[in-house]
Amino acid sequence: MAARKGLGKGIDALIPETEKSVEAKAKAQTVIKEIDTIDINKIEPNANQPRKVFNEDAIQELAESIKQHGMIEPLIVQKGKKGFYTIIAGERRWRAAKIAGLKEIPIVVKDYTDQEIMEIALIENIQREDLNAIEEAEAYNRLIEEYHLKQDEVAERVSKSRVAITNSLRLLKLDERVRTMVIEDKIKAGHARTLLGITDGDFQYQVAVQVFDENLSVRETEKLVKKLLNQKENPKKETEEEEKQKILVYKSFEEQLKTIMGTKVNINHKNKGRGKIEIEYFSPDEFDRIIGLLKSVGKEQ
Repeated sequence: MAARKGLGKGIDALIPETEKSVEAKAKAQTVIKEIDTIDINKIEPNANQPRKVFNEDAIQELAESIKQHGMIEPLIVQKGKKGFYTIIAGERRWRAAKIAGLKEIPIVVKDYTDQEIMEIALIENIQREDLNAIEEAEAYNRLIEEYHLKQDEVAERVSKSRVAITNSLRLLKLDERVRTMVIEDKIKAGHARTLLGITDGDFQYQVAVQVFDENLSVRETEKLVKKLLNQKENPKKETEEEEKQKILVYKSFEEQLKTIMGTKVNINHKNKGRGKIEIEYFSPDEFDRIIGLLKSVGKEQ
């Protein structure tokens, strides 16, 4: 898999220099920067680590490498209670080191706020491509809900576009069973975004299972969803159920446009095939971005 672009700002770039107080700067100067070694049993994982699922086979492979070459990269930790240290970055290496039988491991002790720890853990996992799509979305959502960051601010901190953050967060609207299928890698994020056009949870899950069972591609899934949303129970005359199906079709188109535009889009359809499309923007910069996107599409035609 190709490495993701736009990452690698580094931990020190997460919190802008202008936002650090004089006290924070002084505190940063007292942080222990030397690499030290410590009893592995004095280290504990971070309960707020965004990554919840670990590939045991990959950890076992890393453990074998550690047995042969030792730990090349130290863990980043923070002092906890009663002489213990909490992992900020490197839980996967810590797990592998325990399997490898290491008694002591190298560490670098830092001192961060809860928000900085959350951001650093998220950055590390994204750079290593260790998070599944749902874990990544949940981590972004925590930064927004718990630390009151805006999507633009989250995007800046993780070196991604606002569109990418918006599309990731939309996955949290999936039925819980479908989210689990993404976590278990039964379907990909692309499949899941297509399924967002189906608002009924049970129906959405049924289609997700069909996608998995038939090993459909994302494009094939798009065609299936479109077909299902367009099916009519009464072909002789337009019924209330047919109108509901039309609404679902327009909702599906709305979701597709949201993915493309990276912002809220409303399709208001009327009788005789008429209607209007509304694209929302929240700042002058957002307006310029959308206009630029529309112009680029026009040039391609």
